[in-house]
Amino acid sequence: MTFEALDLAVRYGRARWRALDGVTMVVPEGALYAVLGPNGSGKSTLMRALLGAVSPESGVVRIGGKETQNWARRTLAQTVGAVPQAEHLAFPTSVRDFVAMGRYPHLGPLRPEGEKDRAAIEEAMGRCDVADLRGRDVTTLSGGELQRVRIARALAQEPAALVLDEPTASLDIRHEMTIFRLLRDSADRGMTVLLITHHINLAARFADRFLLLDGGKVAAEGEAGEVFRGDVLEEVYRWPVEVGTDPVSGAPRVTPLQGPAAS
Repeated sequence: MTFEALDLAVRYGRARWRALDGVTMVVPEGALYAVLGPNGSGKSTLMRALLGAVSPESGVVRIGGKETQNWARRTLAQTVGAVPQAEHLAFPTSVRDFVAMGRYPHLGPLRPEGEKDRAAIEEAMGRCDVADLRGRDVTTLSGGELQRVRIARALAQEPAALVLDEPTASLDIRHEMTIFRLLRDSADRGMTVLLITHHINLAARFADRFLLLDGGKVAAEGEAGEVFRGDVLEEVYRWPVEVGTDPVSGAPRVTPLQGPAAS
């Protein structure tokens, strides 16, 4: 399952500036693709545009070679799992029932869970390390616990592609690494994973390709060597950095420098 954006532009209402301006990118099938950039650079808008939640001012968005607006909503929900940055929990429910919501696009309103559905739910909870929380009310979970449960819900859907906006927000080091390894494993199994993240060093360690946004425009796109360049990162993040090599993974490692003195 591929994602494509061709000269994509998005403007909210009558805003003077575009939230996305001429973005072109291709996420190959089976890749772990990381979208990077500072706050307000258009990362979350890109996710919404790819999933058809906002309409482009111009340009084209395709999923699996078909323009997003031409997908039937239920078929798209069966094919692409999404984990937005935040969501409102409207009512109390158990963790197990919350994860089971990932099966709704397959079940519809009437068909009860079958063995395949139950197996998908159990596997998803196990992979996200939330099986021991199955009976807990989701409204009582910590931020990190809830984030892992939300990812489990998306995996229970058994999608061909997964799109996640800041999935490791609120997670401790162990669970950050667990989720990045899980996403890497999912891509290695053939799932296309598009990840929006502020964790540039973890992205460099685990992802295949990268899109770096700045003010709604593409600052760099490609493999690590094309994106993790000191001059490019300093211009985008407006802060001096040093780009070295991670001694464990061999991936690029970005270290912020002292920077100018506060005035």
